[in-house]
Amino acid sequence: MSKIAPICALLLAIAPAIVPAVAQKSRPHHRIATPVVNQPSTHDCGHNIVLHLSSADATQGSLLLLEVRSAWQPVSEIKATWDNREIPFWQEPKPNEKSPDIWRALLGVDLTLKPENYALSLTAKTESAEEIPCSATIDVKEGKFATESLKVAPNFVQPDPEQLARAEAERERLRAIFATVTPERLWDGRFRYPLAGITTGGNFGKRRVLNGQPGSPHSGVDFPAPAGTPVYATQRGRVVLAEPLYFSGNTVVVDHGLGLYTLYAHFESIAVQPGELVDTGALLGKVGATGRVTGPHLHWGATVNRARTDPLLLISLPL
Repeated sequence: MSKIAPICALLLAIAPAIVPAVAQKSRPHHRIATPVVNQPSTHDCGHNIVLHLSSADATQGSLLLLEVRSAWQPVSEIKATWDNREIPFWQEPKPNEKSPDIWRALLGVDLTLKPENYALSLTAKTESAEEIPCSATIDVKEGKFATESLKVAPNFVQPDPEQLARAEAERERLRAIFATVTPERLWDGRFRYPLAGITTGGNFGKRRVLNGQPGSPHSGVDFPAPAGTPVYATQRGRVVLAEPLYFSGNTVVVDHGLGLYTLYAHFESIAVQPGELVDTGALLGKVGATGRVTGPHLHWGATVNRARTDPLLLISLPL
């Protein structure tokens, strides 16, 4: 198994500190992405409209599926906010005219969101222009993420001014990308793993203290794989970035619509161009060791409405 450097870059883009990948000898932690057993939550909004949450509570870095069902009156629009962010909904197709209206949304809990209760507020607008309010509370709990202290060469912790300027510019650019919400859903169906036959990955949320300085939490999942291993799009979407970045090396970002983005880093080579619409399973590039890493691996991340979430949860949700 290849050694990897899981402080790799991803989310220098949105993390408050700039921390490069570093050489380290600890064995990476891996886990299999199995569906998480949560207690769903149901809220009666009145007027035969019901709000379902895939879980009544959540942990930092988690992902929830919201669903609004209207039994007898058509709903034309849903507006929702959570943690001062708009939550975009999409409407599911109806099998027949008698089927209820179903609207869904993804709610991302950022990796570093303060653990406390957060109010979800939404308004369902019917075709008769009636506005029906509904609300719920989501209890965010602290994530159980590992911390590791390392002693490393100073240049791994303190890039020179030119390198810092480049990294900061790239971070701001990624922030702007992730803040852009494409109004249509581009993905279609469930997400898949980015590598064929490799279903384990780890290090999400892991934080390292380098020479006594706390680093940013690792906001993606690392998959160990030999250089040259094909990397595939985990769902349909549009490529919005495909180029080398300072920390993450050759990087591809795919916009799946409605504020959902996936990021793939450290490629040996890139096989797509910005603006290209790719289908599920399309070749994005090949695993490499570009950027600030010590060995070949794939770094895969997911951002949902600017919230850094565990991408493995995309695979377990019934999308």
